[in-house]
Amino acid sequence: MKPRKRIKGRRASVDASSGNVFADIGVVEPEVALAKAELARQIERIVRSRGLTQAEAAKVLGVDQGKVSALVRGRLSGFSTDRLFRFLAALGSRVEIVVRPGRGTKRGHVSVYSAA
Repeated sequence: MKPRKRIKGRRASVDASSGNVFADIGVVEPEVALAKAELARQIERIVRSRGLTQAEAAKVLGVDQGKVSALVRGRLSGFSTDRLFRFLAALGSRVEIVVRPGRGTKRGHVSVYSAA
C-alpha cells in the first residue's frame, strides 16, 4: 500500500512523478507537450529578460499580441514545436536538442536548451 500523507484531517495519496507531468495526468503525446512547454518557457524567459511588452514581442515574432499572450500563459495548442523553434530563432537564440535514454526506461528523453 502506498504511504499516505494527512492533509487537514483527510487522507490523501501521494504518487511519485514519472518526471513528465503531462504523462502523469494522461495527456496524449506527453513528450511533445513537455517539449512545447519547455520551448514556451524559454521564449517567455527571453521576452521578460529583454523587458519586451507583449506587443513588442509580437512584432519580433511576427504574430499578433493575442498569440504572445496565449504563449506566455501556457496555452500552446495553437503552436507547433517547429513554430516555437522559429520564435526562438527570431529572438536570436540557438536551439540545441539532446536525446538520451530516459530514467529507468529504454525510451528516449528529449531535453531542449536555448542560448540567447
